[in-house]
Amino acid sequence: MKGVIHHIEIYVSDLNRSTEFWNWLLTELGYKKFQQWDQGISYKLNESYIVFVQTEDQHLDIPYHRKRTGLNHMAFHVNSREMVDEFTEKLKARNIKILYADKHPYAGGENYYAVFFEDPDRIKVELVSDR
Repeated sequence: MKGVIHHIEIYVSDLNRSTEFWNWLLTELGYKKFQQWDQGISYKLNESYIVFVQTEDQHLDIPYHRKRTGLNHMAFHVNSREMVDEFTEKLKARNIKILYADKHPYAGGENYYAVFFEDPDRIKVELVSDR
């Protein structure tokens, strides 16, 4: 399949904390744990996978910021607006702050139904309804 993402690798400041966050979210989205080793973990859906790797200590001095060069955010499809609403409630139950709460669920525009939040390193994550 030409052009489909093979994998994305993201370095994280605390692998245990990130694994707790991403394991829950990605499992809910249908991903399966794919690989695990001392310094990383990956999750696979179909032919694509996402890898999280512990940042080496000497590179932890500058924290992630989505306004710098590099990854801004990750957006995932969900099947319905109801799923966006269900995830919103699950995020709140986990004490995960909803971004743009004053505009939720239309923070992306009047015809864009989504929930926005951040992972432990403040990487913005978006779940958007296809319909």
